[in-house]
Amino acid sequence: MPPTLVNRYRLRPPVLALLLLAALAAARAAPVVVQAESGALGASYSAVVETGATFVTPTGTSTGNNPTTASRVISYSVTFPSTGVYELYARLRVGAGAANDDSFFYAASFGAKSPTTNGDWVLANNLSGVGYTTATDTVAGSGSVSATGVWKWVRLSAFNGGATPLQFWVGGGLTQTFQIGAREDGLDLDKLVFAPGGSVLTVDDLDNGRAGTTPAPFTPTGSAPATGKPKFLGGVHGEANFTRYFNQVTPGNAGKWGSVEGTRNVMNWSQLDAAHDLAKKNGNNFTFRLHTLVWGSQQPSWLIGLSAADQLTEINQWFAAVAARYPDIDLIDVVNEALHDPPDVTASGNVGTTDCGNYIAALGGKGTTGFDWVLGAFRLARQYFPNAKLCLNDYSVINSTTSAQSYSALINLLKAENLIDGAGIQAHAFETTPATATLKTNLDLIAATGVPLYITEMDVDGPTDAAQLADMKRLMTLFWEHPSVQGVTFWGYLPGMWRTAQGDYLAYSNGAERPALTWLKGYVANDRPVVTPAQTFTVSQSAAAGAAVGSVAATDSNSGTVLQTWQITGGTGASLFAINATTGALTVSNSAALAATTTSAYTLSVSVADTYTTSAVVGLTVNVTQSFAGWASAAGLGGPQAGATYDADGDGVPNLLEFALGRSPAVVEAAPPLSLALENGSLVARHTRLRNATGVTLTLQSSTDFVNWTTVSTSAAIESTAGLLDTMRLTLPADAARYFLRLQVTQP
Repeated sequence: MPPTLVNRYRLRPPVLALLLLAALAAARAAPVVVQAESGALGASYSAVVETGATFVTPTGTSTGNNPTTASRVISYSVTFPSTGVYELYARLRVGAGAANDDSFFYAASFGAKSPTTNGDWVLANNLSGVGYTTATDTVAGSGSVSATGVWKWVRLSAFNGGATPLQFWVGGGLTQTFQIGAREDGLDLDKLVFAPGGSVLTVDDLDNGRAGTTPAPFTPTGSAPATGKPKFLGGVHGEANFTRYFNQVTPGNAGKWGSVEGTRNVMNWSQLDAAHDLAKKNGNNFTFRLHTLVWGSQQPSWLIGLSAADQLTEINQWFAAVAARYPDIDLIDVVNEALHDPPDVTASGNVGTTDCGNYIAALGGKGTTGFDWVLGAFRLARQYFPNAKLCLNDYSVINSTTSAQSYSALINLLKAENLIDGAGIQAHAFETTPATATLKTNLDLIAATGVPLYITEMDVDGPTDAAQLADMKRLMTLFWEHPSVQGVTFWGYLPGMWRTAQGDYLAYSNGAERPALTWLKGYVANDRPVVTPAQTFTVSQSAAAGAAVGSVAATDSNSGTVLQTWQITGGTGASLFAINATTGALTVSNSAALAATTTSAYTLSVSVADTYTTSAVVGLTVNVTQSFAGWASAAGLGGPQAGATYDADGDGVPNLLEFALGRSPAVVEAAPPLSLALENGSLVARHTRLRNATGVTLTLQSSTDFVNWTTVSTSAAIESTAGLLDTMRLTLPADAARYFLRLQVTQP
């Protein structure tokens, strides 16, 4: 990631178990109310007393992205009741200038800030068109009160007023410095409120400092949702209830060289042991990913002072020590961020640092490939870890085609020497902002190298529950369902991780799940529905639009699943048939286009979804049968010979005999007239023209489509009795009602 984000990227130390337990047990605190005038006001701010309020207002206007001078800053000392995530609210009033009186700054984190550094401040602009005033209104986002001169509440932590809104993590110290800064005069500020994350607060709650509604504590049960799945869902070691959510372990900071050997030859394996043991002991057999052997950050500072030869010796010792202690490592990030943060003190972002390692030359330098040092690291890793899967790991490789191409080139460079077994894609929130199609295109590009892919450090920002849920669905369906992705690892799920300010946590400190986590569990545990393959349906060519064809069958192994979103996605009959999205019932949609004489069968490609996923597309067949009259007409048959209106058995009710023909289209000579009757289950044909004829053969044939005909029975015997007509008997098929029948008469 960009050098300016490196310090944020470094994972904070794992939250201590005792702290987590205390947070889980603690009652949700009431909001912390900060009166605007209670801070140390810069000279450009004034405190004003009016009936019902004492507030602050600035003089002078600036148009930049910082307060510009210390005189335009107010500093507060805020004491919080407990650790956790807090969201910022403000009660403010926009002056008569409306859009010219509606912006200010709040600090991007706790602590004293530089009034001239843009990155220290969050711009809250366009406040004239937002806010809540009605006592019963839930202050959920920006609101829509656009009146000037009225006091209103804005949830700043969910309002983008020109900059990404932020939340605030209170970790160790409960008393923190917080600052705001002036931008436009005419904006009055009455009070600030820090409310525990997840609070649902009304205007009346905020006016009176009440807690409102807060998420109830929650303890998950059961096994990790990816248990038994072909892909894993992983997390960073050190968080509560880990095994209820994840079945893959990454040690975070604990696996970095600087964490293990901060002092030369003094090894601290405690946290790395704990991560490994979680994966491989106590009945667990989780995938264990070692992160990381080589990187340009968080390396032992003593390495910089060594010669390249001594550095190489130390690198070998580091690799050997890890290999000896953890022989059952599954995946190893051999080199982390090779494209962005090499172990080189001259690289951008590393100048002047002491923890970059600066051992690039020891591994071979840039060399002719530009990445000889990466090749050197992987050659060593293959030597020391012959049974582990060796991986690269990097960020910002799927948000641009250029980066994806560079990463693919490096993968192929390693692949040429059979040195790489997988490629990690971090997928932090700042990487996944492009359109899903762009991300997929670049993911496909990297997948084309042929190595398995792993999403290694995913986080999903959540300024609001709705925003986080939408992004979680968008990204997880892309990653989890990609055939080259073998697993997804989240870079923490509880508050206190590196993007807490952006709301990336998936659960609150008391275990209460945000909607994105609840959905994630269900999605990963879910089995895709399956459309029953090779289904066949039959419909008459004469069927009207809307006529039922049948219901498509599908199965789903998930208990209580309701199938939904049936779709026809293709096939030769896609324009002729429709499917009910809720029930899967097939109907005719374009009856005029059905033509059995030219197309007797159509294909349909069908899919169905459950709550989480869509099935694979499955093909089915619809056979189109033609009506007797239609077929007779197409065959050039008509009149009494065709039998179209002939009531053979004399009961006045149409039955299968109505479809007996006097001749076959394959026979060109005229067939003699026949009278037909049912006698004792047989079809009896009496010749109406000839007496004592010989050599006449009558063949009964059946068909379901008027195209393919099968002989049912044949009669050549002639019963000749003086005074009676020649008679022939044919045996009817047992399931005759399923078929169209025709008679073929031949005679010498």
